[in-house]
Amino acid sequence: MRGVVGIAGYVLREAASRKFILAFLLGVTAVLVTLSLSLKIEVVDGALAASRLFGEAMRMDIRAVDVALKPVFMAAAAVVFYGGILFGIVACSDFAPSLLSPGRIEHLLALPLRRWHILAGTFLGVMTLAVLGALYGSLGLVLIFGVKTGYWTAGPIIAALLACVSFAAVYAVMLTTATLVRSAALCAALGGITLVAGILAGYRTKIAPFLEEGLSRNLFKGVTMLLPRLSSLAQASMDLAASTPLGVQSLAMLLVGVFVFGMGVLAVGFWWFEGRDY
Repeated sequence: MRGVVGIAGYVLREAASRKFILAFLLGVTAVLVTLSLSLKIEVVDGALAASRLFGEAMRMDIRAVDVALKPVFMAAAAVVFYGGILFGIVACSDFAPSLLSPGRIEHLLALPLRRWHILAGTFLGVMTLAVLGALYGSLGLVLIFGVKTGYWTAGPIIAALLACVSFAAVYAVMLTTATLVRSAALCAALGGITLVAGILAGYRTKIAPFLEEGLSRNLFKGVTMLLPRLSSLAQASMDLAASTPLGVQSLAMLLVGVFVFGMGVLAVGFWWFEGRDY
């Protein structure tokens, strides 16, 4: 286990040295600071009486704070979910290929490490980075609206964690791809394809009737049945962020599906990596 943690720490140190990651953190910080300074909200007896953004008056009808903020939190959850996954695909696409590059992989294999330590540590490091980034942005949003309105909710934080779960399934595909072909571009491409396929899988029952009966429809149903339903999980995260009833039938089953898919893909990557000759 110490070897896994050591590789994860190496991934985090490499991420900290990258200007792209630093620029992302500074960008999120700038957005949060701008929002906190430019947004003025007047709350009277738990109701939103008036609000201004950059000095411009927003909707003037009086509404309960929790009702008024629901669209804001839902939009923020959608941005965090899809935007966070897209950023993770781009920013983390070359971590595994760089660790498996010629020269570096021989050095790592010469250390008292098992092969699975390298892949598990890379996965742990990337997911730690994803969780920290998601918590940073969502917690900042909760603090801003909590201080300004007095309405506190953990919904955006839960939504951010669900986004991390979804990214774990996507990165499992990227990490396994790196064991087959050491190409950051290919890892990012397959990560993007997995994201799109996961979105389609969430709408499989609505899309299937538009396909011609027979092989094409059955093939679509069969393939999407194996994929994680990321769009359904995104909708669940939006509902949780807005503290509204879940629009999905079972959040637990969605999470189980994502977990099984991610573990299955990682198992293939671990098996292939164990048998490769470097």
